[in-house]
Amino acid sequence: MNIKIDRELLLTPLGNVSGIVEKRHALPILSNLLLEGSQGKLKFTATDLEMQISTHIKTELSDDFQITLSAKKLFDITRALPEDSKIDFQIEENKVTVKAKKSRFNLQTLPPQDYPVMKKEENEAVELILPQKGFKALLKQVDFAMAQQDIRYYLNGLLIEVKEKNINIVGTDGHRLSFTSLELTNPTKAAQVIIPRKTVVELVKLLNDNDDPLEISFSNNQVNFKFSDIDLITKVIDGKFPDYSRVIPEGHENVFNIDRALLLESMLRASILSNDKYRGIRMVVEENNLRLVSNNSEQEQAEEELEIEYRGEKIDIGFNVTYLIDVLMNIQSDKLTIAFNDSSSSCLVTIPNNKKYKYVVMPMRI
Repeated sequence: MNIKIDRELLLTPLGNVSGIVEKRHALPILSNLLLEGSQGKLKFTATDLEMQISTHIKTELSDDFQITLSAKKLFDITRALPEDSKIDFQIEENKVTVKAKKSRFNLQTLPPQDYPVMKKEENEAVELILPQKGFKALLKQVDFAMAQQDIRYYLNGLLIEVKEKNINIVGTDGHRLSFTSLELTNPTKAAQVIIPRKTVVELVKLLNDNDDPLEISFSNNQVNFKFSDIDLITKVIDGKFPDYSRVIPEGHENVFNIDRALLLESMLRASILSNDKYRGIRMVVEENNLRLVSNNSEQEQAEEELEIEYRGEKIDIGFNVTYLIDVLMNIQSDKLTIAFNDSSSSCLVTIPNNKKYKYVVMPMRI
C-alpha cells in the first residue's frame, strides 16, 4: 500500500517520539518505531521498556497497517529531505520504500507483532489536570538537582507527591535538594511516585509553554502523562525517597536578599579560578558585604564583592560553586533570599514572599 505525507507534517511526530529510542540495544526492535495506520490516523510509538511515547497525525489511508522502522534512519531521512517534499511510503511485507522527488530509500522492517507495547494500567488511584506551562515550570525548578547514575537508584529521578491540597516535586543528589510545590484547584487523593530522569528530560522537552491541559494518571507501577497529541507512559522507580522535610532547615537567622542576576554573574566570574576537581568557592558574609573567593592548585585566586543588607553574625562557608550556579540559572525570580545558621550548616535559598520553593545546599570544606 502507499501513503503520501508532507515532510513538515511527519517531522514533528518523529522528533517527539525518537528521543527515547536507544541507539544500541540488546533487542534490535527497540531501535525501531511502531507505525500503525487506522481510521485516518497514523500513530507513532517508541519505547525503551521503561517509558513509551505515542503520538499521531491525520492522513488518508486506503487500508489499516502495522510496521516497524528504524527510528534514527526514518528521522534522519525526513530531516534531510527538502522542506517542500511530499514523502511517498510504499509498504510491503518486510520492507518499505521511501520516495521524495528524486530521492529513494529502501528500509528493512521488523515484525510489528514483536514490538513490546506497554499497556496502560487501568487501576489509576489519582488523576490530575494541570496547565502544561505550570507543570513544566515546576520540573525545571528541580530537575537540575537530580542525581546522575547514582548507586542510590531512587535519587536518579524526581519525587512527585500529591499531598493534601498540593503537588510537590523534589530532586536531590545527596549534596543539594530542590523542592517546589503548586496548590491544586481540585484536591484529590494522596500519591507518591519517583519518575526516572529520562522521563523528566522528555517531559521538559515535549510540554508546551501554554495553558493547554496536561492529564496525569498515577497507578501502582506507572504514571501516564497525556497532553497535546502525546501519550507518555513511564514506569516508576521502586524505592524509598529520602524524607525531604527533615533536610529542609527552618529558623536560619542569618539572612539577606540579593539580586539573582548580579550574584550569578559574580559566581560565574569567581568560578573561573576554582579548583577543576572540587569546584570550591568561599562565601564570606559580613555586615552589608558578601565576598566570593576561589582558589586553585596553581595558587591563583579570584575575589568578588557585593553590597548586601545584612546585620547578622559573620559567616565564612565553602560550597561547590556548581550547585549555586545551577539554582541561580534555573530559578526565574529577580530576587533571592539566602539564609544560614552558621559556618558549618546548610544554606537555604528561597524566593522572597514565596513559600512554595526551597533549595538546600550542603557546605564543603575548602
